[in-house]
Amino acid sequence: MRLTSFLHIALVIGGIALPSAAHADFRVCNGTQGRVGVAIGYKDNDVWSTEGWWNVPANSCETIMRGPLVARFYYLYAIDYDQGGEWSGKAYMCAREKEFTIKGRNDCLARGYDRIGFFEVDTGEQKNWTVQLTEQGLSTPQPDQRPPYAPQPGKQTQ
Repeated sequence: MRLTSFLHIALVIGGIALPSAAHADFRVCNGTQGRVGVAIGYKDNDVWSTEGWWNVPANSCETIMRGPLVARFYYLYAIDYDQGGEWSGKAYMCAREKEFTIKGRNDCLARGYDRIGFFEVDTGEQKNWTVQLTEQGLSTPQPDQRPPYAPQPGKQTQ
């Protein structure tokens, strides 16, 4: 047997024997026709954190957190930049207009942040998870509840 044939067989066998790395991420898919901005909140050990913004183009997905999930419950807030709606909930956390990472979820306004409602995502302690944002979950907030940086319904943003 020639050396090159032996090496080829060894590489093929070795490649089959090696398991592929498991993929574990938190992803958000935008199933709408508009561009969406996403913020996430979570508790890692005893520390609450919120992070944003990820821009998710229409009909696409983005990985928000890479690697195995650290919590069972995650919290999302998303805004539709083009149509002016939002996906929100009653879990209030801190956020701001520009890119952010904020530790803690109390006293948002006193610390110079906005206080907005995130919706809860129960991952069931899975190591990866994907959230689907659809037109059906999109709501128009009341003007006094809209973050100052959320686009007005019907207005286009650049």
